[in-house]
Amino acid sequence: MGNARARKVPAQVIEDEDYQLRHERVAGIDIAKAKADVRTRLPPAREGGRRASRVEASVPATAAAILALAALLLADRAELVVMEATSDYWRIWYYLLEGAGLNVQLVSPSQARQLAGRPKTDRLDAQWIARLAEMGLLRPSFVPPPQIRALRDLTRTRLQLVRDRTREWQRLEKLLEGALVKLSSALSSLARVKSARAILEAIAGGERDARALAALADGHVKGGRAAVEESLAGMTLAACHPMLIGLHLDHITLLDRQASARDDEIEAALEAIPAARGVGADGVPSPDPGPGAAVLPADQRLAEIPGVSPELARSIIAETGLDMTRFPTAGHLVSWAGLAPAARQSGPRNRKPAKGQGDAYLKGYCTQAATGAARTDTFLGERLRRLSRRLGGTRARCAVGRSILVIIWHLLSDPEARFADLGPDWHDRKTDRDRKTRSHLRGLQALGYEVTITPAA
Repeated sequence: MGNARARKVPAQVIEDEDYQLRHERVAGIDIAKAKADVRTRLPPAREGGRRASRVEASVPATAAAILALAALLLADRAELVVMEATSDYWRIWYYLLEGAGLNVQLVSPSQARQLAGRPKTDRLDAQWIARLAEMGLLRPSFVPPPQIRALRDLTRTRLQLVRDRTREWQRLEKLLEGALVKLSSALSSLARVKSARAILEAIAGGERDARALAALADGHVKGGRAAVEESLAGMTLAACHPMLIGLHLDHITLLDRQASARDDEIEAALEAIPAARGVGADGVPSPDPGPGAAVLPADQRLAEIPGVSPELARSIIAETGLDMTRFPTAGHLVSWAGLAPAARQSGPRNRKPAKGQGDAYLKGYCTQAATGAARTDTFLGERLRRLSRRLGGTRARCAVGRSILVIIWHLLSDPEARFADLGPDWHDRKTDRDRKTRSHLRGLQALGYEVTITPAA
């Protein structure tokens, strides 16, 4: 080995993240529902002395007390204020301290967890958070700016209304099954077929004749009116059933109106954000730049992606925000959304990656977009179909949802960027011809065939 040349091991230089820089003046806040304990870490009062800590115990979770705390921290020239994400109780602390001009960071409780074997009190928890923060050991969570937070409240409320409407249709279907009304078997969907609504309203109004009810159905429904009449022939309605059917229909109508009203409010809230506006051909920013626009509005840029509707685009923006500098690369955004598996490697062993934890709303929107793209003759649609054959539907939707989120990162990072579809035949065009030939030969040989290839004339 003396003459053997030493193998060079390439060294990799990695710069520290911003949160890993040491801070001299920090405050840690341990939050409860009605109060919080605050520990402020300050530099030593004299050269060579020890760092000092000040405890603010049981600060009430009221605006006046929090603003007084903000004034005290500003007087201490606090560089960083760190708090745990405790339920939704952190919001009043974060919003008011941020509004007072302090640099506030929200961290996951899993990162700031106390060491085992140490005493645990709210005061000691606040001290532990401050010590971790001053040494740069806490990774901050993403908290969007106020305008995006307001947009997020609207989109999440709309999503809950839509979910409540779906549950109401499910309850109504169970009620109909109990009354021996098999209408859901004759129609493709109670919620999406207008004939179903007309028939149910007639039942709630007192109509009992199956033929008269079937006549209300559109002639092009699945199975025709005869199938609808057959599904209603055995109905046995109790005295309460018409009233309950009408009650469910009224609730569904109310939820429809509320969801529609939220759509208008979401659109107006997004148009009020300057960064979401487009730029017209004359170079003037506008929510509706018109034809020939130099820059499309943010939601319209995202809506060009297959499977992403304008409503879904606005919901995605409400989760990610418009400032992609918060996510240095597309991979950071994908990881934050929970669409990137967590690495589990030790030595030569690579274990099955764990499921990523992230923004459940954004993950749901991306997989919803992937499902919509499956019905299109585009690159994303073909990618989903190819992956489904190999990975199964659920994993394929997650993979295509990740691809859509990468596209979204690029479109929001560069407002002048536009989506360009690669085409459904992209994989075929990019596949190496010889490699594909060898793959087919191996498959035929494995089946016991001897194959001779002759190029076509």
